[in-house]
Amino acid sequence: MKKLFTIILLSAITTWGFAQAISQPPSGDNQKSKVTQFIGPVEVSITYSSPDVHGPNGEDRKGHIWGELVHYGYIDQGFGTSKAAPWRAGANENTIISFSHDVKIEGRELKAGAYGLFLATAKEGPWTWIFSKNTGSWGSYFYNQSEDALRVDTYPIDGAYTEFLTYGFDDRQKNSAVAFLQWENKKIPFKIEASVNDIYLNKMRDELRSYPGFDYRNFSNAAAFCAQNKINLPEALTWADQAMNPAIGGQEEFFTLQTKASVLRAMNKNDEADAVMEKAVKRADATVQAVHQYGRTLLQAGKKEKALEIFKYNAQKNPEEKFTPNVGLARGYTAMGDKKNAIKFWELAIKNLPADQKQNLGFYEGELKKLKEGK
Repeated sequence: MKKLFTIILLSAITTWGFAQAISQPPSGDNQKSKVTQFIGPVEVSITYSSPDVHGPNGEDRKGHIWGELVHYGYIDQGFGTSKAAPWRAGANENTIISFSHDVKIEGRELKAGAYGLFLATAKEGPWTWIFSKNTGSWGSYFYNQSEDALRVDTYPIDGAYTEFLTYGFDDRQKNSAVAFLQWENKKIPFKIEASVNDIYLNKMRDELRSYPGFDYRNFSNAAAFCAQNKINLPEALTWADQAMNPAIGGQEEFFTLQTKASVLRAMNKNDEADAVMEKAVKRADATVQAVHQYGRTLLQAGKKEKALEIFKYNAQKNPEEKFTPNVGLARGYTAMGDKKNAIKFWELAIKNLPADQKQNLGFYEGELKKLKEGK
């Protein structure tokens, strides 16, 4: 019996030696966290484990994080192969940052992909963010400098007290965001930039060669995007023409003509743009509101005489409309310094105020009041 028990025990030990570990809470209760931010179409994600200032047993480590729990510089941690390891910038497994597209970090290029994120802190001077091609390690025990994809220097700043180590994003702009690590009383940022317009443009170019290219409106939308951002204008002009090409179902209509004019204007071909818009506003599909907005655009460009001409045309073409054309005339005469006519048309517009404009009554009355008071 004793011999049989020994055989069973040895068999169990042998089996356990090859068994997969059971699922358990993360060591130190360092909860897993993930934060994602988009910069235009560019997705940036940071996955990390989040230790707290008070530690797994509740011990208060305030004032003992930086330079103690988190070592300065590069050290031999007494385990693993690295003899000059930075901080793992989190806890447990590698902190991993991923980018869906190529980006710039602090002005330096980094290819799309996933990277292990490390941080070399310093008692004085800059701190160094390290983007490593190794994403599968535990901590920085096996960190190898030869696997670095990028290093950038930054400086820590004072931050609001933060119990749990936290990653986030600040200063979110159209083409950039500032990622940061915040813990205890420090915040360590790094700026991420993306060529958002180029990414959208390349995507549009590919899509227009596929199924979306069978819809003329997509050519017009792509051209309008280029005009608005003043990029890729020669190709944008061909797209604007394609939007009016009957061979692909294109149509010459107010909005396709307006798009072509906007591209021409972005190319400083103002006379050509004006000629295209003269054609556009005279079309039957040119709505009261569309013509009015064109007049507003002329006003913003300082072309007050031309704007007033358009507002007059809008009123003449649409005599049944008693609000929008009168607002246009009021704005046009105000720009020309003709207070008498400006007051007249503001009063007419307010008298014929539609229900969906009642929330703006105070603004219109304010414009009228300023004119009457000579302001």
